[in-house]
Amino acid sequence: MTYLRKRMIEDLQLRGMAILTQQRYVRAVQQLAEHFRKSPDKITEEELRDYFLYLKNAKKWSRSTSTVALCGIKFFYENTIKRDWPVLYLIRAEREKKLPVILSPDEVRHILSNIRLLRYRVCLTTIYSCGLRLQEGTHLRVADIDSSRGLIHVRGGKGNKDRYVPLHERTLQLMREQWKSHRCPTWIFPARIRKYKNSRATATEPEPISRSSLWFVFKNALRKSNINKNA
Repeated sequence: MTYLRKRMIEDLQLRGMAILTQQRYVRAVQQLAEHFRKSPDKITEEELRDYFLYLKNAKKWSRSTSTVALCGIKFFYENTIKRDWPVLYLIRAEREKKLPVILSPDEVRHILSNIRLLRYRVCLTTIYSCGLRLQEGTHLRVADIDSSRGLIHVRGGKGNKDRYVPLHERTLQLMREQWKSHRCPTWIFPARIRKYKNSRATATEPEPISRSSLWFVFKNALRKSNINKNA
């Protein structure tokens, strides 16, 4: 790891940024450096201006992707290497006016029916029925489920904030059925299924299922469903 990369990560940690945000910001600076094939502290303000024109006119990045790139690069230059460049205040991600893609309940059921593995099907069902973000669903812990009150304790959501969301009885039953297949003491949806003989965590405890694998499973099910929506 280079000194600048390490320094930026430390600055992001001091600012209290979430792990995912740290990764995205660091990746944005890495892409900038790869584009010019030199260290980011050697890039000039004019080159930075050209880079964002390239992203806008050639790459045609979406507003969300452009915003992440801008925030990450701006953080690096303003906080890590202390450069107060006017171009960083000039650049703005273009606003989009898009309507969200809405799936009907029948379409959702049809997509979920095309997911073979139980843990993926139940995880996506939980995300849909409880209104969770992707990582919030994959990182659900056994201790987060308050079955007596019908609530899920979502930890470290957007803005690193906790919140409670309602848990439907049918979703709770599906989660219990899925959990019985592995009885992992920590994760509701572990990445690797194995049988646990007791409720104590072990050194070989698996990680939660990854966001990328869940996204792949969903897209594959969407394709099999022949639903022509960019969901």
